[in-house]
Parts: sequence; structure tokens; C-alpha cells
Amino acid sequence: MAQNAAEPLGGRFAKLWAASTTSALGSGLATTAVPLLVASRSNDPLVVSAAAGAAWLPWLLFALPGGVLVDRVDRRRLMILIDWVRVAAIGVLSVAILADRASVPLLYTILFVVNTGEVVFRSASQAMIPAVVPMSRIERANGWLGGGMTLMQGMIAGPLSGFLFAVAASIPFFVNAGTYAASAVLIALVAGSYRATPQPATPAEPRRNRAFAEAMEGFRWLAHQRVVRTMAILIGLLNVTLTAAIAVLVLLAKDRLQLDSVGYGLLFTCMAVGGIAGSAIGDRLIKWVTPTWTIRVGLLIEAGLHLALASSRSPYLIGFALFVFGVHGALWGIVMSSLRQRLTPPEMMGRVGSTTLFIAAGGNCVGALLGGVVAARFGLTAPYWVGFVVAVLVSAATWRVFDRATVAKAYAQPVRSEPVPTV
Repeated sequence: MAQNAAEPLGGRFAKLWAASTTSALGSGLATTAVPLLVASRSNDPLVVSAAAGAAWLPWLLFALPGGVLVDRVDRRRLMILIDWVRVAAIGVLSVAILADRASVPLLYTILFVVNTGEVVFRSASQAMIPAVVPMSRIERANGWLGGGMTLMQGMIAGPLSGFLFAVAASIPFFVNAGTYAASAVLIALVAGSYRATPQPATPAEPRRNRAFAEAMEGFRWLAHQRVVRTMAILIGLLNVTLTAAIAVLVLLAKDRLQLDSVGYGLLFTCMAVGGIAGSAIGDRLIKWVTPTWTIRVGLLIEAGLHLALASSRSPYLIGFALFVFGVHGALWGIVMSSLRQRLTPPEMMGRVGSTTLFIAAGGNCVGALLGGVVAARFGLTAPYWVGFVVAVLVSAATWRVFDRATVAKAYAQPVRSEPVPTV
């Protein structure tokens, strides 16, 4: 066991990690700048939250077909192509903002295009991880990836984007385009071919029908894996309330917490610091407290975050709550990703991963729109009270599902090996 723990993550993983963190910096700048841009044009909670809806809708529409594509083509080449498409899209938006021609509909359209690419990119990236690191180090690799993304997307990008937006609204988006270009170059440096093991196809079967059948195969596989299936559904449900909360957070920060754009960005920094802490020690902490209690305590943290957002006017308390939530999010991400990567057959890695993304995205998409509707109808804190109640009910309903014996059995499944990539 000690020998396996000492296995290096390797140079290919280092390049993949660098590409991921670089891209995350740009995405984080846009994540903070988009609601600021929309809020500068409208105070309507529905208009503000609709931007989050436009960003999450592609995950609902394209996650399943994207997983089929990931399992059919070279995953590395696909990621490079997506990055260059995103460079072009964000570049168009940046120029439009600079020329003061960026309407809200244009912003929604660009968000839709960029996040369509992100759907497939994320699935391909997750599918590549077992091919570039030893399986015995999969939890550590997921922790490093999650920590790097959190560092850039939350801790650095949040306040930096608020500052750059105050200087000129177009700057965060220009930088975003540059980071996607850098990501494409770094991924191109990862040696090897990352095409999944081909599956036999029936020649007489129409291609569209084969794609649907392949997507459903991934869905059925997930449906028969009780722990991974329950985690996926749980995350999808909790994402409804979480995204509803985040969608109107910019208005909560401005109206109740009396924060400016930089202060709003610092809220995400608090969450990012927690995410980095959780990612840095996640594999060891999960082993110490067990995956069962990692999941259970996380459910209580979800409820606590919504309660704090609903009841407090203190930016310091909210910042602390977001920090704790960041730790929880990192640990849950490691548990979920590692279980799925350990249990999923290599030739289905893209489809199973995209199915879990589809379920999570469904919650995000519904929550993005629901947050604005609920806030507009019942008041700004209403989405947070709803989130608190839902989190409490979900905790009570699923507490006994994640018992130690069930989770330990899932971890004890034979480790699946990914085909070695060819150079």
C-alpha cells in the first residue's frame, strides 16, 4: 500500500492539470463578471438568474450526446477543438462589450455556446484521468484537479474579476479568451492518443439510433450502481437549491450585505479557500472519517449554508459559511468522481460521466431559473429558506443509504484498468 501511495502522478497529468487550472482561471473571471454585467443593466432578479439558466441549459441538452461523442473520438483532440471554439465565442463577446454593443440576449447566446463546449470538455477531461495516472492514485489526482480549479476559479478569479470589471467590463472576458487558448496549447502537449476501446456496431442500424442506444447504455449502467446512482441524484436535487441561491447572490450581496463588486468576488474567494483546503487533504481526510461520514456531514453543511444566507446580514458569517461549504464541496467531488472512475468500464467512461453531469445540470438549470422566480415573488431571502428546508428533508431521507457497509462494498469492487494510451 505504501508503495502504491508513492506512485507519481506523472508528466501527462501535470500538463492536464496545468490546462485545467489555466482554463479555470478564465472561466472564474467570467463567472463573476457575467452577473455583474447583467446586474449593471437590470435589477430584475429573473433577468439576472436567467443568465445562469443560459449557462446551465446546455448541460441539460447536450450532456448525454456529449458522452457518446467522448467515447467515440480521441478525447484529447476533442478538448483542443472545444477550447479554440470557446476562444472565438468569448472573443466576440469581449469585442461587443468593448464597443458597448453587448446586449443581454447576446450575452445569453454566448453563454449558451461556451457552456455547450464545457459540457463535452468536462466529460472528456474526466474520462482521461484514469488513462494518465495510476489507478491507486485516482483520489489524489482528483484532489489536485479540484484544488487547482478551485484555486483559480474561486480564490483568485473572484476578486480579480471584480477589480478588472471595475476598470473595464470587457477585460475579464478578454482574459478568459486568452486562458482558453493557453489551455488548448497545454492539452496539445499531452502525449498519446486517448480514444476509448471501440465497441462493435450493427452496420444496418442507423447512426442516430446507435448514438441513442449508446447513451442509454451509460444511463442503464448508472441506474444499476446503487451508491453512485444515489450520489448523482442527490447532487442533482441539491443543485436545484444551491444554484437558486447562487443565481441571486449578487443581489443579496448588494442589498443585504452592502458589498461592492470586489466584496461580491471575495465571497467566492471564501468558498474557494475552503475548496482548496478540502482538495489538499481530501484523500487523507476521507480515509480518516470514511466516505460514509464525508457524505453525511456534507448534507448537514448544505443545510447550514442556506440557513446562514437566509438569516444573516453579516458578510463575515456568510464568508465563513461559504468556506465550510467549499471544504464539503471538494470532499464530495473527490468521493463521487473516484467512485465513478473506479467502477466504470473504460469504454463507457464518457457516457457514465456525462449521465452524472446531466443529472447535476438538470438541477442547476432548474435552480437558476427558480431562484429568480422565487426571489421576485416571495422576497430575496426566500430561495435560501427553501434551500434550508429541502436540505433538511434530503438529509433525513438519505442518511441511512450511505451506511459504512454499503460504501465499503463499493470501494472493494475490483479496480478497472484503463487502456494505455498510444503515442
